[in-house]
Amino acid sequence: MTHTPTLPGFRRILLKLSGEVLMGNQAYGIDTDFVASLAAEVKAARDTGLELCLVIGGGNIFRGISGAAKGMDRAQADYMGMLATIMNALAMQSALEKLGVDTRVQSAIQMDAVCEPVIRRRAERHLQKGRVVIFAAGVGAPYFTTDSGAALRAAEMQCDALLKGTSVDGVYSADPKKDPNARRFDTIDYDTVLAENLQVMDASAVALCRDNSIPIVVFSIREPGNLAKVLAGDGIRTIVKKEH
Repeated sequence: MTHTPTLPGFRRILLKLSGEVLMGNQAYGIDTDFVASLAAEVKAARDTGLELCLVIGGGNIFRGISGAAKGMDRAQADYMGMLATIMNALAMQSALEKLGVDTRVQSAIQMDAVCEPVIRRRAERHLQKGRVVIFAAGVGAPYFTTDSGAALRAAEMQCDALLKGTSVDGVYSADPKKDPNARRFDTIDYDTVLAENLQVMDASAVALCRDNSIPIVVFSIREPGNLAKVLAGDGIRTIVKKEH
């Protein structure tokens, strides 16, 4: 295993949050107190001089693939899931702006009354001005997850890394909830993740990051202060990258 690289030196990152983390300890929906604490962590990261893009999943409100499993048309269910990500993006925008962080939401589904369309050059300008940009509605098409949306935006915006804040503190050899012998990797190669189907992100997202040499950093966002630790090169996380 190669030496674990540290993260300082990154100029621009994309932070992908799973929709489930916005539930806090609730069973459903948006926990505004938890979203406020997440916003404070995002602000602290922005205040270090980082340029920050966010992508937030929609699983706390509606997950297209589970809707499809219950007999709903898959494309229709996925569009509903995209609308859920817009609701989450607006909630996070509200929390960030309460803390004085200028934030723009750009949606892959046009919704002019509440947010901007995704325009790369405009997003670039927002980042240069110190604003946080939240990309919503995935890639704007069904059959793609918000992971794929995050990888696409990270590549499009030329981010130095994609940080995936989730409920698990890294990538394991097996599901740690089911297998007590599962081991966590410090670093792992993209191709190993794909070959062993390690469920870090969906395969198209991992492949897109691999093809654009964007490291994926998987860490637990539920642990307070963990984002700052990971950005400082500390904290428990797994870095998915090309290993030589």
